[in-house]
Amino acid sequence: MANTTLINIAAELTEVAAKLRDRTVKVKSGSLGVGSGVIWQSDGLIITNAHVATSNRATVELADGRVFDAVRTQFDPQQDLAALKIVATNLTAATIGNSEALRVGELVLAVGNPFAESGAVTTGIIYANNPQAVMADLQLYPGNSGGPLADCLGRVVGINTMIVNSLAVAVPSSTVERFLQVNSRLQLGVTLQPVLLDRRRLGLLVLSILPGSVAETADVQIGDVLIGVSGQLFTSMNDLSKYLRESKGTVPLQLLRGGQQFVIYIAVQSDQTAVEAR
Repeated sequence: MANTTLINIAAELTEVAAKLRDRTVKVKSGSLGVGSGVIWQSDGLIITNAHVATSNRATVELADGRVFDAVRTQFDPQQDLAALKIVATNLTAATIGNSEALRVGELVLAVGNPFAESGAVTTGIIYANNPQAVMADLQLYPGNSGGPLADCLGRVVGINTMIVNSLAVAVPSSTVERFLQVNSRLQLGVTLQPVLLDRRRLGLLVLSILPGSVAETADVQIGDVLIGVSGQLFTSMNDLSKYLRESKGTVPLQLLRGGQQFVIYIAVQSDQTAVEAR
């Protein structure tokens, strides 16, 4: 009876792993090696790490070998998250689990593409869980970044991001969902890098601009430094999203260009963003 039970458990885990592999993709962006990603939605939305999707364009290879050009639509380096979009429909998306319900000691699986090996699987247990990170006692390798961490039922509970003291660290699925909700509503379409302007002021340097984004429409330029919203100066990387989320109507964004200050007006109405540059 015990042997039969073990055989059944092994068969079930093998099936779960196979389904996760089908929902895990290879991501190639910039000059870096191959990373991983998760099919988050059937309409072509892919979630990966910000340090994997380093540029506005990427190449995504599905488990069945199909290759797509991808556009980076959302980016948050502080949370190490990025969203990619490919032109594909009816994809089989991952089942998203509740990371907040994870328990220490629970069995989890990680899937990724270490050393460009497609769909490698490792297993382990939850070591610790908090709102900032899920930590698991399992092995990750270069190329696992951006891939799924899933529970024993195959529900994705995190996005693998790094190794700390031999423990796997993943961004919780709840954090991913908040990232998508906030950024899909108020996405400017820019890649930003924090820069210190002086001892008291933080600026957000525009490194790249997504084609067709509101930032491009507003004539934001690479090299501009965003410094505040509605007179509130930035003190952290999250302030831009925070101030926009809390604002209504026409919102002035202050930026520096060539040593001079400009203002861009963004009108937020019914969860849609329009812009007027001044």
